[in-house]
Parts: sequence; structure tokens; C-alpha cells
Amino acid sequence: MSLPRPDVHRDPALPNSVRVYEVGPRDGLQAETTMVPTATKAEFCRRLVAAGITNLELTSFVSPRWVPQLADAEELMASLELPSSIRQIVLAPNARGLDRALSAGATEIAVFVSATETFAAKNLGTTVADALSSAATVVKGATAGGAATRGYISMCFGDPWEGAVAVERVADIAESLIQMGVGTLSLGDTIGVATPGHVHAVLNAVLARGISVDRVAMHLHDTYGQALANVYASLTAGVTEFDSSAGGLGRCPYAKGATGNLATEDLLWMLDGLGIETGIDLHALAEVSDWLAATMGRPSDSSVVRALSAARADHALSPTR
Repeated sequence: MSLPRPDVHRDPALPNSVRVYEVGPRDGLQAETTMVPTATKAEFCRRLVAAGITNLELTSFVSPRWVPQLADAEELMASLELPSSIRQIVLAPNARGLDRALSAGATEIAVFVSATETFAAKNLGTTVADALSSAATVVKGATAGGAATRGYISMCFGDPWEGAVAVERVADIAESLIQMGVGTLSLGDTIGVATPGHVHAVLNAVLARGISVDRVAMHLHDTYGQALANVYASLTAGVTEFDSSAGGLGRCPYAKGATGNLATEDLLWMLDGLGIETGIDLHALAEVSDWLAATMGRPSDSSVVRALSAARADHALSPTR
């Protein structure tokens, strides 16, 4: 009896391969109210890499007053010795965070801005304009320090306080980030309200600014059950990088109504079924999420993790043949 895998039905119109950008150690853990030991975070990172993750967001060099869970950023970085082939990203919200990140040996820096003023105030304690100014300072400093950069835009598809967000607003901010020099750009559906047509509308507006699709990633949440449909819509538009979190861990602590990230395993089940290469072992990753769920004392939020866990239990009870 073999463990389940999806049947493969390749669509030649879709990309041959994609980058899965794993955010579990940073975005996944940031909202946890119980402090996770640094050793557990480090082991989580090592197990993710062993399962085939090659794009890994480790932590954030943010003030502990804002995100107490990530106060151990330096300690975590010092405890990790991952292969140089692994893309290791950290978030740095300002010049102070950048200095800390570079001193800790970071090789890729992510900056974070909002498409709406209310979320900028609640999440960053600033305005959109000032957040862009801070991001420009970080990107300039990171580039001078030899580090690659990535830009996040949150609330691209809707804001719980302001409602609808104009696609041109998102395109304006995307263009500003590209002009300041970020290498890649992640468009966030922070509260999970996007639908496939909306995804195409935002992507069309962003790409119309001359931004190539290979520099765009999607960061999708599954609040209304639309994340995988929105991944598929993004694939048809040529997007080849997707943010996700092992086991569906995490949510934004400052966005009311936001639920967990798209689970990496749920994403992989669909991508594997489409014959799209990721380099990640689905079953090995599901075991990582099972381990973390047991460590944290609660079940995984991923449908695929739960299904595979049940299948492994059935397999273990089946008589050998």
C-alpha cells in the first residue's frame, strides 16, 4: 500500500516549474502568543530544508515591542548553518532592522509596505508614503551591503477597514518598489478576499507598468476558500513564485478577520497534480508539519497534512503483503 499522491495531468499552457517561498518560520510563527523556543524554530528550518524547501523566510528584525515572538532573530540566525544554495530571507522594516540583519549575516532582505493607509498605521505605525521612504532606505542599504531584496505589498485585494482597494493603487506602489530597486515583489491578499478575476485585474495593472511577471510573487490567504483557485489564476498569467506556510501556520496579527496562510502542502498537492516541478517532497513536508503541530500541541490547519497523516496511520495498521 503506497501513500496517496495526486494523478498528474500536465497542462502545457502553465509554467513548467515554480518557486515555493516558505514563510512558516517568520510569517507563520509571528502571531503565536506562546513563545516558541529558538531551538524549535531552528529545527523547523532544518526540517523544511531537508524536505526540499529552497526559498525560506527565516525571521524578522523588527522591534520586539511589535512582534515579541521574533525577538530572538540574531540568536536564530547564529544557530543556523544552512547550505549556501538555500535562499535565506529576513524582514527588515527600517534602517535599524537592516543594520541588525546585515550584522547577523543576512543575504536577502524583505521590505514591507501597505496598499492602504489604515493598515499602514495599524501594522507599521506610519503612513504609506513614509513606509515607502523607509523601504527605499532599506533597499539602498541592503544593495550596498551586497544583499538581494524583496518587496511585500499587503492589502492588495481589500482592506477590512477601508474596503475595496483600487488596482491602480496597487500598481502605483508596485512601480515605486521596483523603481527603488527591489528584486522581486510579493502581492498580498492579506485577508483572503480575492477571486480569480480580481487576481487577473491586479496582475494586469501591475504588469502594465512594465514589471515582468517573473519578478512577481503571490501571497494568498484562504479565508474564503479561494487561495488555490487564485493560485491557478496566477499560474495562467505566468506567475512562478508563491508564498505559503507549512501546515497553514500563521496569520497577520494586525488584520482583523485574517486567517491562516495558504498551506504549503495544499499548494504542493495541486502543483504536483499539474505536473509543475517544485523540488519539494510533499510527504516529507507533511511530516514536518505533523512534527510542528505535535510540538505546538494542536492539529495542523492544512487539509492535505491531515489527510496524509490519516493515510499514514492507516498504512501503519495495514498488514504487510
